[in-house]
Amino acid sequence: MEPDAVDRRTFVAALGSCTAHLFFTLGAATAGARRLFAAPRGNPVIGREPWGRLEKLTEGAWALISTPLAGGPDAMRTISNGGIIAGREGVAVVEGLGSEQGARWLADAALELTGRWPTHVILTHYHSDHSNGLAAFRTEGRTPLYYSTTKTREDLVASVRDRDRPSSAVATLRAERVTLVDAEAVTLDLGGRRLRIVPRAGHTRSDLVVILEDPHLVWCGDLVWNGLFPNYIDARPSELSRHVRALRGEPAERWVPGHGSLADAGALDVYLALLDDVEAAARRGLEAGRPVEVIARDYHPPAGLGEWVLFSPRYYETAFRAWARELGGGATE
Repeated sequence: MEPDAVDRRTFVAALGSCTAHLFFTLGAATAGARRLFAAPRGNPVIGREPWGRLEKLTEGAWALISTPLAGGPDAMRTISNGGIIAGREGVAVVEGLGSEQGARWLADAALELTGRWPTHVILTHYHSDHSNGLAAFRTEGRTPLYYSTTKTREDLVASVRDRDRPSSAVATLRAERVTLVDAEAVTLDLGGRRLRIVPRAGHTRSDLVVILEDPHLVWCGDLVWNGLFPNYIDARPSELSRHVRALRGEPAERWVPGHGSLADAGALDVYLALLDDVEAAARRGLEAGRPVEVIARDYHPPAGLGEWVLFSPRYYETAFRAWARELGGGATE
């Protein structure tokens, strides 16, 4: 399970909106930020690499917790969190991850852990740190069924339109074995293990979440971040809050966020409090006629919500610009 190193120039050229600044701020990552990614939350760690670790959640289900702030040339292979879920008749993986090398590693891990190559691949949204590796799950004689949405596929196509080479992720989602989950949840039976793939929105205009019914576990995509301030670049903030509240309403044992360590109910409550605080600050500032960049400059999450690491120093401004777009106030460009 040792894929080739990710070429720096190729990777930077392919970076998408979730992590465009992360690559350039790794050197400034605080010790606290590194601990945030590196600290397990009580589950057995059955595999650890420079780019992430696999935590066993229950029999036949594992969470990939990516650790891109760990440093070193291999730290960026997966970038986003993901997972492996196995039943008697099939194996689903969550996310295409940040590179084909990272996705191949996850597929090999699934094969080692379950005896099967992934039969299903679920993409939560189009951002490149979740989608770049999609093609790696397709090999000669092995073509999994992919799950995505029409809007996600459209946005992925639009996001790579100006690149100087074709996108293997776009080509993969144009293949025949793709199920589009656009209006209603889809149930996937892996053989004694049922998943619900639920269409939601807020981080982008189209997000999917994956819910394992027994035991109750939720893969949230980037609707949920844990200890990392969320990226609002494509966000519809009121939808984001509404759909995160719906996820909090799930009687789950654990939530797997898009970035950061595993979350429990308390962590979801803190995250929702952060979203509410950002909204309140946006409304106060915009109603007072303050420029977005000034609102962002003066914003700090309440101390009671703990430390929230920034992937980019512009993430506060990105959040308030998203609220300005929604509320119709302040400069948005």
